[in-house]
Amino acid sequence: MMLLFDIALFLEKFSLIVVVILGLLGIALYTTFAERKVAAIIQDRKGPNRAGPLGLLQPLADGVKLFMKEEIIPLTANKWLFILGPCLAMLTAMMTSAVIPWSSAIDFFGRKIQLQIADINIGMLYVFGVVSMGVYGIMIGGWASNNKFSLLAAIRGASQIISYELAMGLTLIALLMLTGSLSLKTIVEQQMQSGIWNIVYQPVGFVIFLICAFAECNRTPFDLPEAENELNFGYHQEYSSLKLGFYLFSEYINMFISGAIMSTLFFGGYDIPFLNEAKLAETIGGNIVALMGIVALLLKVVFFLFLFMWVRWTIPRFRYDQLMDLGWKKLIPLALVNMLITGAVILWLNK
Repeated sequence: MMLLFDIALFLEKFSLIVVVILGLLGIALYTTFAERKVAAIIQDRKGPNRAGPLGLLQPLADGVKLFMKEEIIPLTANKWLFILGPCLAMLTAMMTSAVIPWSSAIDFFGRKIQLQIADINIGMLYVFGVVSMGVYGIMIGGWASNNKFSLLAAIRGASQIISYELAMGLTLIALLMLTGSLSLKTIVEQQMQSGIWNIVYQPVGFVIFLICAFAECNRTPFDLPEAENELNFGYHQEYSSLKLGFYLFSEYINMFISGAIMSTLFFGGYDIPFLNEAKLAETIGGNIVALMGIVALLLKVVFFLFLFMWVRWTIPRFRYDQLMDLGWKKLIPLALVNMLITGAVILWLNK
């Protein structure tokens, strides 16, 4: 009996992993299309419109183009590290999705299936640990290319990610004081039970987290590792074909995961606003409510994806000294003040 339970659990988690990975790949593919369309709207032009109806097959055409391009490894590059860099970037981008609760449990032939790959009580620490490993994907790729421009871009990328992770971690401490848990599922359930999202309690923390997410994803105005006017194509200057695709895909997957984490921490995750999910489940069924929760979470993530794109095509790039000044002299002190005020308020309310 125990063996059957283990097999069922394995199949359940394996199926969920396959669905999430394929979903992330599809989302990354069409996020590139969405970004080009958003850019076209902002710049008053049409954007991709030739491949398929309304240009919807353009991402597939781009994917085929990446597959068909010649694989080039520079003669002076470190071959194994050159291959490892984009693989590591893609792997860490995928792994962060493991602890995100996509919705409430669904009932499948009498078995409750949690729509979360791993509900661990240190979920946010896991995310930070995996994201920190992503720095190595950038550094290894830039160093292994044996190209000075790539190396400079990799150093920029690593230093800015490490710097902004500090401010992001401090905002997480303030949030931890309120929730008392690092489990993403628990944080969502607390917001659903209280009916108030964490954005109400931590607006400053959310703004800091959002700015740090832009820097973590190397997005404008913090895309200094890819500043083409200074460093050509950045840390993936020497890459082509599928290895270049891995770097580009990992950026868009990181954007999606960042949006999912911000939605989970500050906007209730899969919570549907203005609805009582428990009462609704009694009326239309728990599985339908779970599917509605997935849609609610995805809509919140889509909003953040649009925000990433909107900012990219409207705000100019920072200088590198401005980037580091903002991180060390502005955001980290502000995050510390926010943490201290949060702690003081909690102590005062608990008297």
